[in-house]
Amino acid sequence: MRILNFGSTNIDIVFAVDHIVLPGETISSHAMSRSTGGKGANQSVAVAKAGQHEVFHAGRIGPDGLWIKDKLASMGVDTTYLDAGDTPTGQALIQVASDGQNSIVLYAGANKEFSERWIDSVLSHFAEGDWVMLQNEVNNLSYIINAAKAKGMRICFNPAPFDDSVLALPLRMIDLLVVNEVEAAGISGQEDPEKAMDKLTMTYPDTDVIITLGKSGVRHGKGTGPRHRFGTWKVPVVDTTAAGDTFIGCYLANIARGNPVETALRNASAASSVTVMREGAMDSIPTPEELSVLDSYPLT
Repeated sequence: MRILNFGSTNIDIVFAVDHIVLPGETISSHAMSRSTGGKGANQSVAVAKAGQHEVFHAGRIGPDGLWIKDKLASMGVDTTYLDAGDTPTGQALIQVASDGQNSIVLYAGANKEFSERWIDSVLSHFAEGDWVMLQNEVNNLSYIINAAKAKGMRICFNPAPFDDSVLALPLRMIDLLVVNEVEAAGISGQEDPEKAMDKLTMTYPDTDVIITLGKSGVRHGKGTGPRHRFGTWKVPVVDTTAAGDTFIGCYLANIARGNPVETALRNASAASSVTVMREGAMDSIPTPEELSVLDSYPLT
């Protein structure tokens, strides 16, 4: 079994600030860094770092992002299907405040140049039982979902960043739907997470649904089956940028290797908790061996 991520690939430009800039305000940055990012690339790295699975990152970059291939490969991601063209690589302008919160402005660039012919070419190398990962930072999502499902592949979808286009997608074909509170409310129409879970599991009874709730932990449900929940470790927060991506990649890696939901939730929550203790996006994603740092912190 292999994992194929049709994912975004960005160049992250990160500014360290005292607080997120307000409308009309100009502030100074303490530091600036440039690194690889994108929800898709982060999630690919999270799968790779969780171990025991081949993960292939299928994406598009421009001539300004050729160095990203080496970066992803160094973290265990197969970049055979990360292709370069003339359109600039996607960009993310990120502010990280002193309390660890972030604010992000995205430019899609080459991430919106996934053609149907290219998608078919990539999918031809995969088979029934393999997983496809998706986020809402690339184009042609409906085509990918339908084509992957026709091959008997399983699909994990994280509809972030959320917009109304998500509602037009064939969500009933999704095997694993991972959403935060905003995305859960956008799809279900329910602001309360518990009611959102009830609506989502009723509407999509064959889909494993996960709602991440930040400091309040995570919830899991499928159809009328049992609900699962897990908390978080009370750790010092440095940077929350890749926390959600870390959770998703680690969770899918655990499920793909046959771990039960309870184990996958715990391991993914642990990886996410370690991520927020560190600066950066994919560079902050831990391996299983690094999770022991949580032994010094309480579980809430």
